[in-house]
Amino acid sequence: MTEQLVLRALQAILIIALIGMAILYTVSMRRNKINPLRKFVPGFLIGFITDFGDTLGIGSFATTTALFKGTKWLDDDRKLPGTMNAAHAIPVFVEALFFLSAVKIEVTTLVPMTLAAITGAAFGTRITANWPVRKMQRGLSIGLALAAIAMLIKLLANPGHADSMAVHGLHGWLLVLGLVVNFTLGVLMTIGLGNYTPELIFFSLVGVNPLVAFPVMMMDAAMIMMTSAIGFVRTGRIEWRGFTGIIVGGVLGVIVAATVVTGINITVLSYFIVALAAYTAFNLYRDSREPEPADIINTDN
Repeated sequence: MTEQLVLRALQAILIIALIGMAILYTVSMRRNKINPLRKFVPGFLIGFITDFGDTLGIGSFATTTALFKGTKWLDDDRKLPGTMNAAHAIPVFVEALFFLSAVKIEVTTLVPMTLAAITGAAFGTRITANWPVRKMQRGLSIGLALAAIAMLIKLLANPGHADSMAVHGLHGWLLVLGLVVNFTLGVLMTIGLGNYTPELIFFSLVGVNPLVAFPVMMMDAAMIMMTSAIGFVRTGRIEWRGFTGIIVGGVLGVIVAATVVTGINITVLSYFIVALAAYTAFNLYRDSREPEPADIINTDN
């Protein structure tokens, strides 16, 4: 009963925050005399594609960046992180709401791990101020590649091991390890490294059904993106054209993809996570070969 009350309270907090974000965007667009229907259709398509992938655990920022650049969406590249954080915040809130209802997870895992990620993100900008981003990307790419290999070996050696939904959280030293992992991921988010794939891999490797990771990683992203989005709106680093379309398309993409994820065979999902980890590792390694960025972009995934 207490666990259900906590989950309902978290859902209420998410709904209130979602409404607050919608009000903030509406007021900002009116203040800037923005037509909310301008570029609605192309924005809708971008939102649907990117947040569909985000709900599957792929993340939305890499695909959004590619689509923005391919369509010359922005008149100023400095608006890229703000536009992505703000436009995807509401769809990510919807993701978190859905998975809190659709996937059973113990609040003794959900709440501490979410707080660990938020704490890591809060201190992250100070901790990572002088960190070499490219070296961190390379290190994480190697770590993800090794984790993907370990998970693949586990799947091949013990097929069906991830199918059980008997375990709905982490306990004992695994919970402590999970808190350390999520705090570290919160820190890494401040230099543009995502949390989705590492969390999916972590839960899978410790023997917990990877679906249990979805409420955790969506709550992490929702809380951190909300904070980032408010800051970007206040400083005016948002491209408002097509903004409404991205949000509406994103929410619909979330609804469609969430149905797919919760209905998928867990073994198939596990192999998908291995492929996702390999893909993410490849992208991180490729990015690590680029020149060190002048500015750190705060992203979730």
